[in-house]
Amino acid sequence: MQKKRYSIMGWRKDNKQPTLSEVFSSVHVPQKKGMWKKFFAFTGPGLLIAVGYMDPGNWATDISGGAKFGYMLLSVIFISNLFAIILQHLSLKLGIVCERDLAQACRDHYHPFISFILWILCEIAISACDLAEIIGSALALKLLFNIPITWGVLITTIDVLMILFFQSKGFRYIESIVATLIFTILICFSFEIISSKPEIFSILKGIIPNINIIKNPHAFYISIGILGATVMPHNLYLHSSIIQTRNYPRTVEGKKMAIKYATIDSTLSLSLAFFINAAILIISAATFHKYGHTEVADIMDAHKLLTPILGSGFAGVFFALALLASGQNSTLTGTLAGQIVMEGFLNIKLKPWIRRLITRLIAIIPAMITSIIYGDKGTAELLIISQIILSIQLIFAIVPLVNFTGDSKKMGIFVNGKLLKILSWLITTLIILLNSFLLYNYFTIYS
Repeated sequence: MQKKRYSIMGWRKDNKQPTLSEVFSSVHVPQKKGMWKKFFAFTGPGLLIAVGYMDPGNWATDISGGAKFGYMLLSVIFISNLFAIILQHLSLKLGIVCERDLAQACRDHYHPFISFILWILCEIAISACDLAEIIGSALALKLLFNIPITWGVLITTIDVLMILFFQSKGFRYIESIVATLIFTILICFSFEIISSKPEIFSILKGIIPNINIIKNPHAFYISIGILGATVMPHNLYLHSSIIQTRNYPRTVEGKKMAIKYATIDSTLSLSLAFFINAAILIISAATFHKYGHTEVADIMDAHKLLTPILGSGFAGVFFALALLASGQNSTLTGTLAGQIVMEGFLNIKLKPWIRRLITRLIAIIPAMITSIIYGDKGTAELLIISQIILSIQLIFAIVPLVNFTGDSKKMGIFVNGKLLKILSWLITTLIILLNSFLLYNYFTIYS
């Protein structure tokens, strides 16, 4: 009987090749420079992760939550963001310490059948995320250029050419494009939030958790959608891989430095994502909920009402522009995540354009069918459903991550401390309970 091969810290490595090997350790990290230059070298991965926390799927849940319940669900966004900061810290730590992304770690640790099931679930989540990107980009094209939704869905397939162009320029170039798009979104929402003149006291009150969120089935349903849209499961796979693009010393001290600066980068980037997510809900609450438009539940309705309510011709344009930037940004990171999970779980390396087409074709079918049969309203509901799928799949990404980073045999001296272990498992347990309750409610209502 052949013995398992173990590398450092108890990992079995049938394949030592890192995912995204073409950019592995490609970004220089200065060793004899000051703190700010080292930090700058580690900035970038956090922004790519933050993109997943402000994609079009977030818009649907945040708009619906703000219009229906005012500022009440701000606390859900805030708590979800705290969850995200902790989980992304675990993800980057796994990649730095073990030089294995989460998909590879699962493949190393679990039986091949379990690993295969986890891969299938992850692919479903990526397709659900891609579905949100397709719909979001198609809606933005309609709002900006009056292109029909069906044609907009088809146009989004050509973004594979954009992906290939960016990847050929190097990883820093991709990070720069993402940063530019995020800055565009930030400017657009800064204008919107100033124009909407929200109530500061209500915002502060909304950050405090409210028991009515659990008591109200619809508020709870949207809250789970916000959780799924905020803590993106594929981001946990993505972060553990792209952090390895940094050329830091693969020593104990080097890894400590990498964890420190990567965590700062991740936390600051996710704080920016929190501001944008909160801004969407605040704008919805300050415009739609305030004036009695509580049934606004989709992006198209929100766009139609923003201009007359805010009294600015630029309101709708900025809204649509931010949506387009959000969709295209998410396309970039979704492609990378898809490449990582396929290479990590299956040890299969496909050309990026082939991988992109597979993911996009899987997601484009339900988007096309829904847009043809149900139109704009159907795509809005599809956006919400995609976020519920992400929230459910989140369980199957978090449990392995928390388990691996809490195992001293795998992490050595970098194993999670007692407090971090408790927090990690509390978050995991809470997410499992919330999703179980959601499924129970769903099947009770529709059975």
